[in-house]
Amino acid sequence: MMMHEELFDFLSRQRSVGSLRWFLEEPDPPSAVPLTPLQEYLQRLLEMKMLSSDQFDNLEKHTQWGIDFVEKYTKFVKERSEIELNYARQMRNLSKKYQPKKKDEDENKYTWCRAFHSTLNELNDYAGQHEVIAENMMSQIIAELTRYSQEIKTERKTHFHDGRKAQQHIEAGWKQLESCKRKFERDCKEADRAQQYFEKMDADINVTKADVEKARQQAQMRHQMASDSKSEYSSYLQKFNQEQNEHYYTIIPNIFQKIQAMEEKRIERMGESLKTFAEVDRQILPIIGKCLDGMTQAAESIESKTDSSQVIESYKSGFEPPGDVEFEDYGQAMKRTVSETSLTNSRSENKPERSSKSKTKTLWPFIKKNKGSNPEDFSHLPPEQRRKKLQAKIDDINKDIQKEMDQRDALTKMKEVYIKNPQMGDPNSVDPRLAEIAHNIEKLQVEAQKFEGWLAEVEGRMPVKSDTSRRTSTVYETQNSTPPTNNNCAQDRESPDGSYTEEPSSEVQTSNESKVQPETAESGDEFDDAEEDMLPTIGTCKALYPFEGHNEGTIAITEGELLYVIEEDKGDGWTRVRRNEEEEGYVPTSYVEVFLDSNAKDS
Repeated sequence: MMMHEELFDFLSRQRSVGSLRWFLEEPDPPSAVPLTPLQEYLQRLLEMKMLSSDQFDNLEKHTQWGIDFVEKYTKFVKERSEIELNYARQMRNLSKKYQPKKKDEDENKYTWCRAFHSTLNELNDYAGQHEVIAENMMSQIIAELTRYSQEIKTERKTHFHDGRKAQQHIEAGWKQLESCKRKFERDCKEADRAQQYFEKMDADINVTKADVEKARQQAQMRHQMASDSKSEYSSYLQKFNQEQNEHYYTIIPNIFQKIQAMEEKRIERMGESLKTFAEVDRQILPIIGKCLDGMTQAAESIESKTDSSQVIESYKSGFEPPGDVEFEDYGQAMKRTVSETSLTNSRSENKPERSSKSKTKTLWPFIKKNKGSNPEDFSHLPPEQRRKKLQAKIDDINKDIQKEMDQRDALTKMKEVYIKNPQMGDPNSVDPRLAEIAHNIEKLQVEAQKFEGWLAEVEGRMPVKSDTSRRTSTVYETQNSTPPTNNNCAQDRESPDGSYTEEPSSEVQTSNESKVQPETAESGDEFDDAEEDMLPTIGTCKALYPFEGHNEGTIAITEGELLYVIEEDKGDGWTRVRRNEEEEGYVPTSYVEVFLDSNAKDS
C-alpha cells in the first residue's frame, strides 16, 4: 500500500518517472539486498504456476502407468486362464485315451483294473475343476477389470480435462495481467519522455511560449494516460489475485482430490482382484480333495486275493493231473500188459497194438489251436473253459429268445386290440411279423439245443475229483472187469508252440488175466498179424510247417511233405497220419492242410 501511495504522489507532482524503472525491470539484486514485496509476490506467482504445471504432468504420467498396470494384470490373468483350460483339455484327453475299450471289458473283473478306471474318472472330474477355475477367472476378474479399465480411463480423462481447463484459464489471466503491466510501463515511459521534452522547451529561451504550452499539455496528457494505465493494472491485478487464490486453493485441490480418490479406488480394485485370484483356486480345493480321496479309495479297494481267484476261475482247465506211470516189465516175454498211461491202444481183445504206432489221446492240455479256425463248439479249449464258453453262449441265446418272445407277446396284444377295435388298425398286418418272430424263436431254440448238447457232453466227460478209480492201473484186472474205460491220464506231448493239449483217451480193452500167457511162437505169429493189420486211410494232407516230433506217439514231418490221414482231429488239436507202412503218428492239425475223402466222411 505504501508503494502505491508514493507512486500516486509522484505522479501528482509531475515528477520524472525514471525512478519507476526498478518497479518493472526486476533486476537480480545482490544477495545482501532483500527483494521488495512486489518482486517477492511476482516471483511466488511464477513458482506456483510452474509447480502446478509440473504436478499435472507428474500425475498424468502416474495415473496412466496405473491404468497400464491394470491392463497388464488383466492380460496376466487371461493367460493363466488359458493355461488352466489347456491343462484341463490335456487331462481330459489323457483320461479318455486310457479308458477301457469294449474289447477290454474283461478288465472289469479285476479290482486293480477297476481301481485304475476309477482313477481315470476322478482325473476327468479333476480336469473339470480346472475348467471351473478358468471360467471364474474370466467372469470374476478379466471381465470386471476390462470394464473397470474403460471406466477409469473416462474418469481420468474428465479430471485432467478440468485441470487443463483451469490451468489455461489462470494462464490466460496471467497473460492479461502481463499485458496490463506492459501497457502501464509504456505509458509511464511516454509520460517521462513528454515531461523531459517539456522541461527542455521550458528552459530554452528561443522557444515560443505557444510551443512551451503545447509541450506542457502533451506532458500532462501522457501523465493522465499513465495514471489510467496504473488504475487498470491495479484493478486487474486485484481480480487476478482473487482468481489465482481460487485456482490454487480451491479448483486445483479439488481436482487433485478427485484424482487421488480415483487412484485409491484403482488400488483397492487391484487388491480385490488379487484376492479373487486366490479365492478362485481355494473354492475348488474341497472338490479336488474329493477327487484325490476317490483315487485313494480306489487304490485301497484293490484285493490281490480276489484278483488271483478270478484268474484261477477264468483259466482253470478242468483236467485231472496225470496218474502214475506204471512199470512195464519187458523182461518176461509177452507178459506186457496195457497200463492206463501207456500209449497203446488195443484194437481187439487178443491183438495188442504196436506201441510205436499206437494212438494216444491223453495229451497234457493247453495246445494253441489256429486262431483263424476255432470250431463252433469250442472244442479247442480245455474242458472247464469250454464249459464256460458254451454256458455263456447258451445264456446269450436264451436272452435273444426272451427278447423275441417279448416282441411276440407285444404284437399278440396289439393284434387283439386291433380285433376288438378295427378302426385302430388291420389285425392281419401283424401276422407277417409274428411269423418272422416264430421262425426266429424256432431257429434260436434249435441253436440252443445244439449248444446244450455240447455242454452236456463236456460235463459228462469232465473228471470228478473224488473218482480215484480212474487213476488206477488196469494191468491186473480180472475177467469180470469192465472192458472199456476212459483213460483220463495225460502223457506229455509237446505242441509246436511249446504248449500242450489233452486228447480224450481211446477206449482200451484190457485182456483177461487168463489170456496173459508167456510168449510162444504161436503168439508171436499173432502179434505179427496184428502188426500187419493197419488202419485204412481216410484222406491225405500236406505239411505246411516242419515239425520235429520228439515226444512219444508223434511223427516228424518236413514242410511240403504229403502224408496219408488215418484219423482226423477229434478236437484235441492232433491228426494221425502215416508216411509208409512202418511210420505213423500224430502231428499238430494246425501244421497240415487236410484233404479228406468224401467216402471216408460218409462212413
